[in-house]
Amino acid sequence: MAILKLYTPFFDGNNWLHVLTSGKDWMIILTLIIMECLLSVDNAVVLAAQTQVLPTKAEKEKSLIYGLWGAYLFRFIVIGIGTYLINFWEIKLAGSIYLFYLSFKFFYDQRHPKQAAEHEKEKEEREEARHKGKKKKKKKHVLSLFWRTVISIESMDIVFSIDSVLAALAISDNPVVVLIGGMIGILCMRGVAEIIIKLMDIIPELQPMAYVLIGIIALKLLLALPPLRWEMPNTAFAILVFAILGITIIFHFWRIRKHGHKHL
Repeated sequence: MAILKLYTPFFDGNNWLHVLTSGKDWMIILTLIIMECLLSVDNAVVLAAQTQVLPTKAEKEKSLIYGLWGAYLFRFIVIGIGTYLINFWEIKLAGSIYLFYLSFKFFYDQRHPKQAAEHEKEKEEREEARHKGKKKKKKKHVLSLFWRTVISIESMDIVFSIDSVLAALAISDNPVVVLIGGMIGILCMRGVAEIIIKLMDIIPELQPMAYVLIGIIALKLLLALPPLRWEMPNTAFAILVFAILGITIIFHFWRIRKHGHKHL
């Protein structure tokens, strides 16, 4: 019964009313939507690519819809448990280290593109070898191709969403805020993935900006640990995100004006 208490805020009508009528909460929700879109747009492309094994367009679309509902269910389960676990300083420390690692790895790979490309190539070769090994076995599948694809989409979504859920829980401790932000973010990200990819291609600074924000979120978690216990107000963090977004766009147009259309 103790675990059911974790999900009480989701079924509290007053909590939902407060969130839906609060300008501050909507500012945080918008921040979470931006973070979800910037961090997960590549994931949307990967998930869409997984549906290509299906023979008809109807099945491809149906598998993505099933995958979307599965993503919502997973978010609901993880956010409930996460809002409890994030109160433990050990979990905050582990989350902070993981987010710092994500931020560091991105900028390290940017500085060492050859090493990053080699590592990615090795990873692809291992995956290809594993896939070929599975083909050779000619295993008889219990489930149909459609349901195997849906399960594959769900599995990939679980792996991909860990960083965005962790970052969201570091921004807000209200599970309803995190759930709304995540749900709208997933819908936007999957619905307009191609538009976001084109936007990030036009303004390539948006991707490093997202990982700068990941680093700031990691620092936010770290500062909340004992003995400092300094909590950055959620509204202040949302304002910081929009300020960084504005500076990034201004910097982009300044760079274009000064150096022309050169990739970062």
